[in-house]
Amino acid sequence: MSLNVPLQKNVTLGKVLERIDASETVQAYWAASNITAIDRLRINDHGPVHIKIMTNIALKLLRLLVAAGVTPSAVKDHGLRPEDAEVVVVLAAALHDVGHAIHRLDHEGLSVVLAAPLIDEFLADLYDARTVATLKGEVLHAILTHQRDIEPLTIEAGVVKVADALDMESGRARIPFSTGEPTIHSVSAMAIRKVRLSAGETRPIKIAIEMSNSAGIFQVDNLLREKLKHSTIAPYVEVVAEVAGEEKSIVQRYSIE
Repeated sequence: MSLNVPLQKNVTLGKVLERIDASETVQAYWAASNITAIDRLRINDHGPVHIKIMTNIALKLLRLLVAAGVTPSAVKDHGLRPEDAEVVVVLAAALHDVGHAIHRLDHEGLSVVLAAPLIDEFLADLYDARTVATLKGEVLHAILTHQRDIEPLTIEAGVVKVADALDMESGRARIPFSTGEPTIHSVSAMAIRKVRLSAGETRPIKIAIEMSNSAGIFQVDNLLREKLKHSTIAPYVEVVAEVAGEEKSIVQRYSIE
């Protein structure tokens, strides 16, 4: 599966993406992650479709920040280019959930273990050894801190954390829910119709969430707000969630056996 990310003349990112798309190892990890999530745990997708959606969201968030004058941490702290910050975000997004191939429990740390040699492979010959080591640390930091309760220390990691929560359209919530079960998790997930990202009116980023039912507020409040609060980009983001049109009924009847 190709991530199909818009390059916007970032040549280095294009070379990294070619290597990710061609990697049988990454493809296997993504497939195994979904076997763990869907087939074994009976929860929602954490495999290649999630990765593709989330990677594109993360890159768009970073570019909106940069367009508004926010300096990525790789640039500010290490003297790298904005293009290199994009490489950090895309690699972290692409590899953040590969630990599910081992287990969902502590998958963030497990993802760090599996991702480390892949980062070396994907960056080989594109940078000098010192820069590869610097970028690798930044990518692994972003992977580890996508866990809700770990505070990220970079703009790039904050972007990855929030992007992970924004794959929530039409049942794609990042709060794991049992597939087919009528719970607040599944009902609220089905209530999210559309997520739109744009330059904000008062802040660099506006996240507009269109809902078919007000139950979708659970997704926004229980996951997005918490991940945004525990990120580095909260001051740059405004969030608006609204029910569009007539409120749609999702569950007609619920009973406890």
